[in-house]
Amino acid sequence: MDNEYDQLTVPPDGRSPAEQPRWRQDFPIDWPQDEYLTRREFIKFLLLTSAAFSAGQLWFLVADFLQQREAALPAEVIARVEDVPIGGSLIFKYPAENSPARLLVRLDEERFVAYEQQCTHLTCPVIPHVVEGELHCPCHEGIFDMLTGRPLSGPPRRPLARVTLAVRDGNVVATGIEKRTV
Repeated sequence: MDNEYDQLTVPPDGRSPAEQPRWRQDFPIDWPQDEYLTRREFIKFLLLTSAAFSAGQLWFLVADFLQQREAALPAEVIARVEDVPIGGSLIFKYPAENSPARLLVRLDEERFVAYEQQCTHLTCPVIPHVVEGELHCPCHEGIFDMLTGRPLSGPPRRPLARVTLAVRDGNVVATGIEKRTV
């Protein structure tokens, strides 16, 4: 006599148990029971998924907090004033040689600005257009304001990270990096 478990087991192809392949006879599956999902299992799934998303958000908060607490970057001479002509630019690495490329631009006799060289949209290199007062990303026609690093048009929505500068004894000195989100 068949027990209740055998009566619930119905192969998905509808053939009788004797006509089933050998592997299915050796490993019968209770298809209706296998597809049944209890409320407890569903709530468990929701809680675990929510916990994973919460842990991810918490990780971003902790990483941001630790990044803000990072020690001050060292002051580093990146160029001599006379080496960069007015309207000219220079690519440099700061704070270390393996850091991303940075872009120094001389606006006039006394003013310099420096930003990360990678566009905040898809990391294409930005090119200075000093006469227009813009940094141009040729990949998707993104344009940044040269004085502030903020996006003016195109796909970029975040400003470029600015390198803080000082002019000391005829040298342009990088003193830190301002990462901005707005």
